[in-house]
Amino acid sequence: MSVAGREYQPISVSRRIGAPASVIFPILADPGRHREFDGSGMVQGLVTGHTISGVGDVFVMKMYFDELGQYEMINHVVEYQLDRRIGWEPEAGRGHPNAEPGAERSARWGQRWSFELTPDGPDAAVVTEIFDCSQVPEDQRVDIDYGNIWVDGMHQTLERLDQLVTRPG
Repeated sequence: MSVAGREYQPISVSRRIGAPASVIFPILADPGRHREFDGSGMVQGLVTGHTISGVGDVFVMKMYFDELGQYEMINHVVEYQLDRRIGWEPEAGRGHPNAEPGAERSARWGQRWSFELTPDGPDAAVVTEIFDCSQVPEDQRVDIDYGNIWVDGMHQTLERLDQLVTRPG
């Protein structure tokens, strides 16, 4: 997809975390823990779901966004490689205006959230959070500045994840 004459690149933020991927990945794969490391402040908790075990799993999160209030997001797992990569595509759920019959926009926009873990020695990994909106309609990509609105929250997410695994308790 072209963005102002150049190819769109997903937004990504990386951080070296002083724990092996085998310690970090189970936290990412447990939707019940997502609120603990969410840097956006939007994730309120798990509605339904279980520890992610593969592509095709679905989990529903309770969310809050100032412009929308409380709503739910249905997350479809589309990437899963144990201790290496996990990702999902959100779909508007209960309470979200795009989930209503006759909504102006589709409930599933095509954005994808992923985490990639790259070992960096025996006791560390580089964790990269990726937001890919290449499949999102152009007008909606513009609304979210091609994903750039999420960068600060992504940095905070990785900082919180780092604190969870390196300063447990």
